[in-house]
Amino acid sequence: MSFKTLLAYEKGFALAMDILELSKTFPKEETYSLTDQIRRSSRSVCANIAEAYRKRKYEKHFISKLTDSDAENSETQVWLQFAKASGYISEEIETDLNNRSEEIGKLINYMIDNPSKFGV
Repeated sequence: MSFKTLLAYEKGFALAMDILELSKTFPKEETYSLTDQIRRSSRSVCANIAEAYRKRKYEKHFISKLTDSDAENSETQVWLQFAKASGYISEEIETDLNNRSEEIGKLINYMIDNPSKFGV
């Protein structure tokens, strides 16, 4: 099994790619702040899942990296809130992306709570 087949990874990757496309519409003055931050945090969700999967031989390392992934997922939600409050995205878009992020968080937390199901 590959980390790429994990549901949390698949959904996280899809969300990060949607955020990338959406953030291309943000104003130029946000390039090095909001745009950069939301892209980094959304991508880090997947990167940390991949790292966790490769460290699954050691339960504490596995859980630690998944905890990092969960934190990046929460950070992404904050940046989505800022994007909505700044008028860069609609409430509908923010709600949709946030709901998807919440689902990813639940999947990550399932992995944290059940490491033995992931080869730990």
